[in-house]
Amino acid sequence: MEYTAKDYQYLKGMPGFSDDLLEDHFTLYKGYVTNTNKLHVALVEMAATDRNGSPEFAELKRRFGFEFNGMRLHELYFGNLGVSGKLDMGTGIGRAIERAFGTKEVWEADFKATGKMRGIGWVVLYLDTTNGGLFNQWINEHETGHLAGCLPLLVMDVFEHAFIRDYGLKRADYIEAFFGAINWEAVERRLK
Repeated sequence: MEYTAKDYQYLKGMPGFSDDLLEDHFTLYKGYVTNTNKLHVALVEMAATDRNGSPEFAELKRRFGFEFNGMRLHELYFGNLGVSGKLDMGTGIGRAIERAFGTKEVWEADFKATGKMRGIGWVVLYLDTTNGGLFNQWINEHETGHLAGCLPLLVMDVFEHAFIRDYGLKRADYIEAFFGAINWEAVERRLK
């Protein structure tokens, strides 16, 4: 099994994100894909040679979650960007947000406030697949904070590499640009 980096060049020219920022971000993402593949090969080799009880195996196993989730979260992030559109409250995602948060404005304020928290990480709007509930969740690094059994619907990268080139330390301005570039059709597809 080998992962291949997806091509997100179509996002270039997107308002609120310079092409240089996006190109840097794509390069970083490709590094996660490369490292995921390298770690997978190393772990398979270690297991085949009965070294899966070693400290080295344990460290690589832990690192795999970081690299894999770095790859996958970037794919979800880039995948929910590209269309400057407003959330249609008549869609499934619009109705689900209203059920969970009362209003779109309450949900949006909570999502943005989560993104403005100090630290590096991700903000994810999750669907609880057992009861249909929605949660805005902070993910620290890539592998810590995920909600088990929940499906990511909307993903926002709040590591500095996602915005500092264009916005400096003005994370709130980046978050506004992110909201202007959400592809709600992609989020809707994830809901289904």
